[in-house]
Amino acid sequence: MKIAISAEGTELTDKMDTRFGRAGGFIIYDTESGKADYIDNKQNLESAQGAGIQSAKTVIDAGAEALITGNVGPKAFTALNSSKIDIYLFNGGTINDAIAAFKDGKLEKSSDANVEGHW
Repeated sequence: MKIAISAEGTELTDKMDTRFGRAGGFIIYDTESGKADYIDNKQNLESAQGAGIQSAKTVIDAGAEALITGNVGPKAFTALNSSKIDIYLFNGGTINDAIAAFKDGKLEKSSDANVEGHW
């Protein structure tokens, strides 16, 4: 299974980004192979609006089946949910910490956005 994790950096030891739409990037981690790839999200960092929806498209296009992030707004949540991507909230720690919590079943699937939209 491929999971996307919002990331501040390119390595598994880097901090997880608690933002979704304006995250620095995403680590796409394959739970079966252990392979991790980084996708830059720079194009959405300074976007006036629609960053969440565009970031959702990035995650969907990467083939992720799940997302781990700190916060997700209503438009991004709807876009991800309609593409059958499970969303898990995790705040604080490294990308490795988020992956370990996911693998250990310590993350609860989110049933709704946890922050309001910005626009």
